[in-house]
Amino acid sequence: MAGPSIWLVGCGNMGGAMLRGWLAHGTDPQSILIIDPAAQNVPAGVRAVAAPEAVAPDILVLGIKPQMLAEVAPRLPIGAYTMVVSILAGVETAVLSARLPGARAYVRVMPNMPAAIGEGASAIFAPDLDAQGRAQVDHLVAPLGVATWVDEEELFHAVTGVSGSGPAFVFRFIDALTAAGVAEGLSPDLARQLALHTVAGSARLALATGQLPADLAEAVRSPNGTTHAGLTIMDASDLDDVVRATVEATARRSRELAEAARSAD
Repeated sequence: MAGPSIWLVGCGNMGGAMLRGWLAHGTDPQSILIIDPAAQNVPAGVRAVAAPEAVAPDILVLGIKPQMLAEVAPRLPIGAYTMVVSILAGVETAVLSARLPGARAYVRVMPNMPAAIGEGASAIFAPDLDAQGRAQVDHLVAPLGVATWVDEEELFHAVTGVSGSGPAFVFRFIDALTAAGVAEGLSPDLARQLALHTVAGSARLALATGQLPADLAEAVRSPNGTTHAGLTIMDASDLDDVVRATVEATARRSRELAEAARSAD
């Protein structure tokens, strides 16, 4: 990636993950400006400032907390050539347009933390974006991993629950699998390594084969074997209900953030 100037407004966990993904893919550090008074561990070559500069950027990436948009937006210069890209959970494009009027386009991207190593899963929504604009967004998001365009903005609440927040849920499962191994006598380090590589390898296998995860689970199971014994416990538990409730809670909070953004002064 080279050429357009990119402002990253807010460089917290997710913004920082995107930044690392861009740089790892060869983005020119000098093309990126971080706007964040609390920015830490800024990569070499990337400039960080506390307040926006006077000239509007080509691409403005919003990585602040959603609740901060009303406060921060009036300080951001927007040009007719500026593309506003938001990773703010729940904040709709109509709100972005109202808060930051005059931009060329308003784009929502929901990335996730594996973007830092180019293994993320991102969803993209942008109303009325021409082919050139879509290509520019694809170019921006490609270094972060797999990206999928979503036709309905309402689906972003579900996307937030499945992929946006999903890594946290997977990390919790890995932690639980590790703890179970320790309880059976493994050292914490060995249990963690086995759990991490098992989850990573299983995901890669599912992607490589294209088989449904449920079918792959049955492929591992043999009648009255060790996997069968474990899956019997899992099948009798409320795992599906817990995961469904987890995603529902995440999506519900996303809708609450959307309502708060619409009604903010």
